[in-house]
Amino acid sequence: MKKVIRFGTGSKSKNRTETIRAMEAASNDLNGRVELIQMLIPLGLKDVHDELQDEVRRLVGERHSRQSPGIGRWGKNPGSVYLGDQKILIEVPRVRNTNDGCEVPLQSYQALQNPRVIDHAVLARMINGLSSRKYERAALTVPETFGIRRNSVSRRFIRATARQLKKLMERDLSQEDIVAIFIDGKSLGELEVVIALGITIEGKKLVLGFIETSTENARVCKEFLSGLVQRGLKMEEEILFIIDGAKGIRKAITDVIGAGACVQRCQWHKRENVVSYLDKKHQGEFRGKLQDAYDELTYDVARQKLMNVRQELKRLNVSAVASLDEGLEETLTLHRLGVFSELGTSFKTTNCIESLNSMVGQYTGRVTSWKNSDQRQRWVASALLEVEPWLRRVKGHRLLKKLRLAMKQHVVCEAKAA
Repeated sequence: MKKVIRFGTGSKSKNRTETIRAMEAASNDLNGRVELIQMLIPLGLKDVHDELQDEVRRLVGERHSRQSPGIGRWGKNPGSVYLGDQKILIEVPRVRNTNDGCEVPLQSYQALQNPRVIDHAVLARMINGLSSRKYERAALTVPETFGIRRNSVSRRFIRATARQLKKLMERDLSQEDIVAIFIDGKSLGELEVVIALGITIEGKKLVLGFIETSTENARVCKEFLSGLVQRGLKMEEEILFIIDGAKGIRKAITDVIGAGACVQRCQWHKRENVVSYLDKKHQGEFRGKLQDAYDELTYDVARQKLMNVRQELKRLNVSAVASLDEGLEETLTLHRLGVFSELGTSFKTTNCIESLNSMVGQYTGRVTSWKNSDQRQRWVASALLEVEPWLRRVKGHRLLKKLRLAMKQHVVCEAKAA
């Protein structure tokens, strides 16, 4: 038979301040943590007991007061409530309407039985690497608690991650002033997800959403970007798009934003694509020359150095030349806008979103078998929202208004030239 904690009315509870101090001191070792748990559970149960008794008093008054004729105390029943992620046995006071013989439900007791509270705790543990098979063993093993079984944990995890997916995919973007967007794909089993990471004018990183696809094709990416616009993404102000060079993503940007969209191609991807055509004995040399050109602070000098490298490549491999030519100007967008020296660290490569993808992979990598699309999307959404609060603001965030102004001037110049 399960142990039930009962609280007498004659004895006073220990001073809360002293208990908290004892808990802090006890949390330094394993034995202390066990003692901490043993102190926390009774404290929580005492609060539950007090809340239930307060509601009974509000309904029927003090004992023997006859405050509410027709409604009275009616003994107690065994019951259970959730504390943290544990289901705990308690004794529940009963209130009965003696006129019609019906039970009067206690709202506080019903609220404490809401499984949504436990869903959040299960989500936090599961997403951080605790499998449903191990969850029961990891539950707090104090006499007052039930073990939480694998099937129950799985159902709660599905509910919690479904809410996370809905929260992310329906996030209102109309209140956000986005000045830059990183777009990149991440492999997930045989498929991949294309993720958009927005940068606000204050430099905050905000996950805008993702879409599941087999390839980064233009049609899927166009629907993805159009969906962001429908959710409130403002296109009235200029936005810098940072991509790795995927043609499908690039075409989608043109289709949704227009031919005048500001796009910065990842310089790291361009450099590695070019040297991949060369013999290994030449790769180190040309990797250094390309990097030296991209490190120049002004557009004219950087482009001239790239043209010099191009001339050298013509004698070695024309395929490498074609790779360099493709999208070359877009690798120099920050140079052309005149903000490379201040914002190049943050926006010359796709490192920001690749770092995000790496953190997401620490969570999704724990899944050994992807069963269906719903599972993939729930896990990705939950992982994205889990890591988002830990993302730091971009370097040079104080100069993002300068970037916005430079893009405005660039658009005006392009329009006059046309």
